[in-house]
Parts: sequence; structure tokens; C-alpha cells
Amino acid sequence: MRATEANLLNFVRGSPQFVIPIYQRTCSWAERECRQLWDDILRTGSNDAISAHFVGPIVYIESAVFSVTASSPLLVIDGQQRLATISLLIEALARQLREAEPVDGFSANKLRHYYLLNPLEDGERAFKLLLTQTDKDTLLALVQQKPVPKEHSVHLKQNFEFFEHQIANLNNNDLTAVCKGLAKLVIVDISLSRDHDNPQLIFESMNSTGRDLTQADLIRNYILMGLEPPHQTRLYEDHWRPMEVEFGQEAYSQHFDSFIRHYLTLKTGEVPNVREVYDAFKAHARKSAGAAAAVDALVSDIHEFAGHYCAMALGKEPDRELAAAFQDLRELKVDVAYPLLLELYDDYRRKVLPRQDLLCAVRLVEAYVFRRAVCNIPTNSLNKIFATFGRALKKDRYLESVQAHLLLLQSYRSFPRDEDFKRALKVRDLYKFPRRTYLLRRLENHGRKERVSVDEYTIEHIMPQNENLSAKWRADLGSDWRRIHETWLHTLGNLTLTGYNPQYSDRPFVEKRDMEGGFHHSPLWLNKGLVAVLEWNEAAIQERADRLAARAAEVWRYPSLPQESLKVYRPAQEKAGDYGLKDHPHLASGPMRPVFEALQKEVLALDPCVTEEFLKHYVAYKAEGNFVDVVGSATRLKLTLNMPYPDLVDPRRIARDVTNIGHLGNGDVEAGICSLRELPYVMVLVRQAFEYQLDKAEGTG
Repeated sequence: MRATEANLLNFVRGSPQFVIPIYQRTCSWAERECRQLWDDILRTGSNDAISAHFVGPIVYIESAVFSVTASSPLLVIDGQQRLATISLLIEALARQLREAEPVDGFSANKLRHYYLLNPLEDGERAFKLLLTQTDKDTLLALVQQKPVPKEHSVHLKQNFEFFEHQIANLNNNDLTAVCKGLAKLVIVDISLSRDHDNPQLIFESMNSTGRDLTQADLIRNYILMGLEPPHQTRLYEDHWRPMEVEFGQEAYSQHFDSFIRHYLTLKTGEVPNVREVYDAFKAHARKSAGAAAAVDALVSDIHEFAGHYCAMALGKEPDRELAAAFQDLRELKVDVAYPLLLELYDDYRRKVLPRQDLLCAVRLVEAYVFRRAVCNIPTNSLNKIFATFGRALKKDRYLESVQAHLLLLQSYRSFPRDEDFKRALKVRDLYKFPRRTYLLRRLENHGRKERVSVDEYTIEHIMPQNENLSAKWRADLGSDWRRIHETWLHTLGNLTLTGYNPQYSDRPFVEKRDMEGGFHHSPLWLNKGLVAVLEWNEAAIQERADRLAARAAEVWRYPSLPQESLKVYRPAQEKAGDYGLKDHPHLASGPMRPVFEALQKEVLALDPCVTEEFLKHYVAYKAEGNFVDVVGSATRLKLTLNMPYPDLVDPRRIARDVTNIGHLGNGDVEAGICSLRELPYVMVLVRQAFEYQLDKAEGTG
């Protein structure tokens, strides 16, 4: 590796051509980065005391396509964003200057011939910078003053227009400052030796001054960079480029990292940490790819599943009913379910899972997640549930196995039953519920062939929100009107949709019902039952809530499977109540009994998802997995915390590392408690293990 400081314009002028390899990401700088560069150039050019402004490195290797001569193109490993953005700025400046030359060397003709074009070359070699795909055609059109292509690079066009606008608003002094600022830009010129340097390792370590590399950027380069150029080109053109096109320019940058994380979860059964998707991919690729044919198969598989993801997550499903189901999932934000959904959709495309069964399975996933949200069940276990769901599938009895697995989920993972769902739905504050619009839309459109767009309506409180209710409202509600208002205001029975919210205002119920545009004339199903209501009081609110909750149980259905069928899926070893407190005598009686009871109460109070299980040798407390296990003795409770010892914050140093020491329970940390006064500090340690397991389940730890 050779690294030297260089003036950017001299470096560009003295280099024959810069080529961005096909495996590099497209230009991603937006106005924020362009504005920062613009401000730096103006500031530098306006101040004679500033001799230079550093803009970052340009890292490149000599191209293997041509012989290594003075005119060989340079393959840019890092610096594409800077080179492309400076090129746009220079072209915008040239268009403004025309024949003028405010600073020596800064006329339109010189700017283009020094920094944008190679006037003595033909074809693509006539351009200083060749980007990839859509970026390439857009930049070449701009530097030739031609209209951009129909399928142009959004970022390049917007960035060019930004610079055009900034330059057009400058006075002569500021225009001179821009020229001087450009002339002061400095880079580190880093040339790599093909024989001695590893471009992939260098690429991974780059952290540009603009936008950090995404996990997708790193993955694409990891796959393609080490291949021979013809192999690179074939894989990119056959698979990677079609994926980018299918996602679209904006969606690719926003969604591809998420897709890869879901893909890896499906393939490995483990949820990668959101910051370590690239490392997880490398581990997966090393297992599944070796020879060139294996690399091809891996990329082809990613391409296929990317198409599945676009259909479900980006609204590209052609089947109308399936598209509606996927849209509902997107509105519900059920991202954690995509590992399972990718497998279901893949089997549907392979004719393993019938279309109607796929639709039923998707609706079951929707119902499961929504019922849990209504019942306020913590979401921290959902990642793990859907990551391992595929292991329970019986593909000769596909839909039945999906239903059975959902029905057999236990404890905090369980599918809320109708009575629990309806009870929670009727009493919780739905006005502040993040999914309230989704809820009302699904209730309204259930059974409809012509769906109503609820975006055209607003939420209406039938009993008004105003705390100072009118005399008429107080009379209708009765002497206990204040309690009724506080209890039922934001609940299901009192909420509806309307296009006449301002007209309704705080009018009495009968006026809202009978006025022009009132409930009596509403085309919405949600308002049909209001026509026959004579007065709006607590009984009317509860009656309507019962009716809507019953409809909700039909919309978000509980799985239905005969007990005979369900028995087949029950684990053979499933036995309840084999062990209990009686099997742990030091916990059941003696001096440690009150200490254990206090600890037990505190641990179970950490979160509703925490469960307790009495095993033969210890008592286990679980969130996603065991986070603390308790063993009793006559004078002490021994706690095993399930987290890495180095991660534990323990200023009193009461815990010890038992990583390589035989012990009961799960985990690498052992702590003890002998008295109630030690409980608050011990709970600090227990909470750390609890949070570690939740973060691990979510893939964020």
C-alpha cells in the first residue's frame, strides 16, 4: 500500500480514468452530505488563512482489464461518493461560468477537459469517471449537457440540481470563493498493490466521511470482489442488479439490510444482531459456499428470496387477496414474522403450499400478533418464535401444523383466546393505541368486497372528549357522568369513523345521529348500529363494545383444530407439575424461605413475560430463555445468571465466573444471597441477566 497526500484537482487531472467496479454500491450521498461539502468549500475558499481542506481518502487498485500503463483505469475501492459529487459540482460550475474565468484554470472549457473528460479518447474512455449502472448513464448525460435518462439516478439528479441552485444564487465574490475552495481540496491518495494488499479487508475497514457502508454494501462486495471479472459481471447482471431494480433505488437502501437479516434468520434459525448482519452472513456463506458453483447457488437463492420479500414487504404481490393480506401485515408492522413468511411464500411458489392455505396462514400470523398487542403482551419473544417456527412445520399437513404450533405455544407466547382478546379490546384506551386506524379499518372492511379507504375519515368520539360536558350530555349520562366519561371515553364502544368531525363537534348524541351527514346517513358499517340507539350512555357504550368485539374475534380468528388432530403435535415428553416447591425443602421451609419468597416476588415482577418453572435441581426463571436459576441450601440461595461474566456490572464483586466450572443452572455467572437486606443489590444483577436475554432474543444484544 502506498499513501500520499495530494491535491484533489491535480490528482483527478493527472489520472487517466476512475472506474467504479460493478460490485460497489450506487451513489448514496443526499442533500445533507452535498450541503456539508458545499459549506466547507465556500468557507475554505473565502478565507486566505485556510490553505487546505481534507475531504477523505481515494483508495484504488490498478485495473486488470487493461495492461498496466500510464493510461490504465483506476478501480476505486473507496472515494466514489466524493469523486461523483465533485464531478457534479464542477459540471454545475462550468454551466454557470461559460466563457468567464474568475480564477486561473476555472473556465467552463478547462473544468470539463481537465476534470470531467479525456478529450483525446473515444467511447467510454473519453470520461474521467465511470460509475455503475443507473449512476453511470446519469452522470455521462450530465457532463455532456444531455437530458438524463428516463430511468435515471435519483440521487445524482437531485444533487446536481442542488449545486445548480446554490451556484445560481452566488455573487461574483462567492463564485470566486467556490473556485478557490475547490482548488484547496486535499485527499489521501491510497494505491493498493494487487499482489500484496487485500482489497476486501481494506473495504471492510473504510468508514467514509459521508454515509457509512450498509450491511448490504459489505455483503455484495464480499461475494463479488474476490471473483474474476467475468464471473463478477455475470453474477451481478444475472442476480444482484435485478434485485436492486426490483427493490427500487430508495427501497434498496432502506430495506435490503432488513431482508438479508430475515433471510439469514430463516436459513440459520438464529436472529443476527442488527449491527452484525454482515458477520453472520460471512459465517453462513463460508458454510454454504466454496466452489464457484456454490457461490452461484448462494447468490441465486438470495435473489429468489429477495423476490419473495419484495412481494410481501414492498407491495409487489400480483394476487389481489394475498396483496391485501400482506398490506395488513405491513400496516401492523409485523416485521419479525418475515423469516417464517419467507419460507411459507417460497413453498407457495414451489407448489408445496396451496394459495388458500398460504392466505389462511398469513391471516393467522396477523391475528396472533394483533391479539397479543391488544392484550398488551410484551413483544420481546416474537423474534425467537418466528425464527424457529419453521422447525414445527409438517409440509404434508402444512396449514394444520401452522395452526397446531400456534395453539400449543405456552405461557407468555400463547395465542390469546377469544374471551381474553374481547375483554382487553373493550376496556383498553384505543385512542392512543398505535394501531387504532388499522383496527377500525379492518373492522369496517370485514366481509366487504369493496374496501373502504379509512384515510378519508377521522376518528370520532361519540361521547365528546371535552371534559366540560354540556348539560345535555351530563343528563344523558346520568349522575355518574364523570366516572363514565373517564372510564369509557377512549374505548372501543365510544369510537367510530366520520367525515363530519368538525360538524359533529360536541353536539348531543341525537343531533349527531339525525343531522345531515349524521350517523343515520353514514355509509360505514361502524355507524349502522348507532341508528337504532335512542340515547348514548354507559349501557349503550358497553353494548356497542360487545358487538364490535364479537366482530373483532371473527376478523382476527383464533385457530381452530380438533383435539384429536392437536394431540399428534403435542410433545411426547410434555408433563405438567412433575416438580414443585415441595421438592426443594430449603426453599419450602427454614431460614431461606422468606428470602426465596421475596426474591421470587421481585423476579416475577420484572415483566409479565417472566415465568417460573420448578425442576429437579433448581427453580428456573425464564423470559425468552432461562435468565436466572435458583438453588437453595440451609444458609444461602445460589443464583446462576445466564449472561457472559465480562458483561456483568458488579461493583461489589459478589459474583464469580463459573464458565469452566461444573454447576447447576444455566449461565456463566454465579451469585449468592443470604438475607433480605442483600436483595436490592442482587436484583440489580438479576435484571442485567434478564435484559441480556431479552436483547439476545430481539437480536440487539
